Amino acid sequence: MATVLYPGSFDPIHNGHLEIVETASRLFDQVVVAAMRNPQKGEPLFSLVEREEILNEVLGHLDNVRITMFSSLVVDLAQEVGADFIVKGLRAVSDFESELQMAQMNHAISGVDTLFIPSASTHSFLASKLIREIARFGGNVDSMVPPAVSKRLQGKYER
Repeated sequence: MATVLYPGSFDPIHNGHLEIVETASRLFDQVVVAAMRNPQKGEPLFSLVEREEILNEVLGHLDNVRITMFSSLVVDLAQEVGADFIVKGLRAVSDFESELQMAQMNHAISGVDTLFIPSASTHSFLASKLIREIARFGGNVDSMVPPAVSKRLQGKYER
């Protein structure tokens, strides 16, 4: 039974993330989606509690997906949840450069391999940071995020 870990900040989860989770859920027996607070990305829009609620709502249709929050090394969480692999989504070549370095570092310190899943071109431009910015200025992000996320973004930025 293969288990994979899909870590990220998911602030917020968008359709590109959803595509990666759905693909992983078809390929593996169990997918653990883990949200974290990434200090390199500044102050989060949604708290970890809010992100956990959103992830449970958005991913609830997938029986072999479970959600967790973490604030440790990804490789420590991978060991804790019994993950055979770490899964990361790739949008562009620039993602590969940074993700490859992280994958190599994770393997060097833990032996856990990382598998890359490319996103479809329809989602390759999506980034949580850009979605937050569009929503902050009243732009429509409905085609970029699941309905539960759109609703919560509107609630955050009501004028």
